Amino acid sequence: MENSTPFKFFRLAAYGDIGQMKYCYFAVVTVLYFVIILANALLIGVICIERSLHEPMYLFLCALFVNQLYGSTGLFPALMFYLLSDTHDISLLYCYLQIYVLYTYAITEFSNLSVMSYDRYICICYPLQYNNIMTPKIVFGLILLSWLYSFFLNAIVISLSLRLQFCGNILDRVYCDNYSVVKLACSNTMLNNIWGLVCTVLSFSCTICPTIYSYVKILQICLKSSKETKQKAFNTCMPHIASLLNFSSGCLFVILQGRYDTAHLPPILRTILLVYFLICPPLFNPIMYGIRMAKIRYLIFYNEPIK
Repeated sequence: MENSTPFKFFRLAAYGDIGQMKYCYFAVVTVLYFVIILANALLIGVICIERSLHEPMYLFLCALFVNQLYGSTGLFPALMFYLLSDTHDISLLYCYLQIYVLYTYAITEFSNLSVMSYDRYICICYPLQYNNIMTPKIVFGLILLSWLYSFFLNAIVISLSLRLQFCGNILDRVYCDNYSVVKLACSNTMLNNIWGLVCTVLSFSCTICPTIYSYVKILQICLKSSKETKQKAFNTCMPHIASLLNFSSGCLFVILQGRYDTAHLPPILRTILLVYFLICPPLFNPIMYGIRMAKIRYLIFYNEPIK
């Protein structure tokens, strides 16, 4: 094992020396965070208060918006602080806490989107049995399972990383991520790599595979159905597909930057791609669902349910 030092902090090198531009970046980040809080909190409040929205589809949306607030809070306060700070050191404890929050956000988001695809599958393929299948108990059970599944997987990720010794403490990031932390380790990381592979397989099999299966079944039903049914299915599924593609793209940007050298890209572009999955979905989803969902739109603009 190489010589290691018991570091008490990591240095987030991606901030660099941005000079007076830090005030401009701080203003932009503050506005984005305010809009994310306002948009998501508004829709959470509307869904919770209005009894006509206490249906599976809207309850799953509510869980999605809560998770987006959770994930954004794992990034924005720290981002705002470090933009104005002259030093960009983050303690090991807060670094691991940030990793835990951001990773649980990511897996919970995929889990929520997978559950929403299952809900659409039951609604379109088994409309007469929908209310009997998607009972309140099942709905809340699926939401709770999404969170517990994510918290359990990432608790093991953090526990494996806590035991590592490090040969360096420079992270080329604006936030902590587990892959970058593990790369700095001098100690044996085989267990981390094995569990990372297990998490990838589990996440794919438990979230992506059910989503693909649901949409294959929906497509089969649509091909045999009338034009009106196809249009209804399209209107119902399109926001979900857009959300899934948007979030998946953001996660892909992070994975590619971790595996490939992106030093040729401008620093600001690298940073935007790194934080895309934490900024764009929490901005995009409330606006899209608020506009496309007739019941939500009517309640927001007219303050009363559709008659």
